[in-house]
Amino acid sequence: MSSDALLVQLQGSLCTIALNRPERRNALDETLIEALTNALHQAAAMPEVRIVALRGIGSTFCAGADLAAMARAADAPLEENLQDARKLQQLFYALDTLPCITVALAQGAAIGGGAGLLAACDVAIASPETFFAFSEVRLGLLPAVISPYVVRKIGMGTARTLFVTGKRFQADAALRMGLIQHIAQNLDSALDDEVKNALKVSPQAVKAVKELMRMLPSFSAEETAEATAQAIARARASEEGLEGVRAFLQGRSPSYFREETP
Repeated sequence: MSSDALLVQLQGSLCTIALNRPERRNALDETLIEALTNALHQAAAMPEVRIVALRGIGSTFCAGADLAAMARAADAPLEENLQDARKLQQLFYALDTLPCITVALAQGAAIGGGAGLLAACDVAIASPETFFAFSEVRLGLLPAVISPYVVRKIGMGTARTLFVTGKRFQADAALRMGLIQHIAQNLDSALDDEVKNALKVSPQAVKAVKELMRMLPSFSAEETAEATAQAIARARASEEGLEGVRAFLQGRSPSYFREETP
C-alpha cells in the first residue's frame, strides 16, 4: 500500500495513511491522488481495520492541489482534463465512503483540497497553529470537487462566504464552524484517544450510520421517516446489535470491544 508519495502503516485495528511529499507541502498531484485512492480502497476491504488516520509528513498537512499538476491539466484537452477531475472526485468519494471511522490530523496548513480532506473525514483534529483556506478563487478556480463535503460539514452559508473570499482562517474559527472537531497540542495523543474510542463501538453500526448520514440530505420527509425506521430495525436485528444489547443487560463488554493499544 505504501509508495514514495504515501506511507501506510497497519497497527492492529489502526491504519495510518500519511501524505509523503513534504518538499511540496503534501500537495495533491496525479501520483499522490492515485496512491491515496488505492490505499483507501484497500483499507476499506480490510475488516480488521476499525479506524483510518490521515496525516501529512513534515510541517504541512496538505497545501491542496499541486500547481504544476494543475498547469499540466490546464494544457490538456477537455476530455483529459475532465478525467483528471474525476480521479480527484473518486479520491474524496473513497474517503467519504470508508466503512470505518476516519480521523484527519492536521498541522501547519490545510488549504483547498487539504481542507476538503478534513471535511470528508468523520473527525478532524488540528494543532493550534494550523491555518485553513479555500483559496481557489484567488487562482481563478473554484472548490468544486470538495464542495459537497465542506457544505455538509460547515453549512451552506459559511461555506459560501469562505469559497467566494478565499480568506485564511485559524484553528479556533475552524473549530467553531465544525470543519475540525478538536484542537490538540499533541496530535499523536489525540489519535490514541480516538483509537481507544473506535475499539469500543460496533463496526457494523459505524458503517450503517455513515451510510444513513450520506443518504438523509436527499430524502423527503416521508422517505426520511421510512429510511430511519428501517435503519434502526435492521440494527436491532443485526448480529452486533443483538450482542451489544445483551452485553449491556448482562453487565459485560460486547464481543466487538477491543482492548488493544495503538
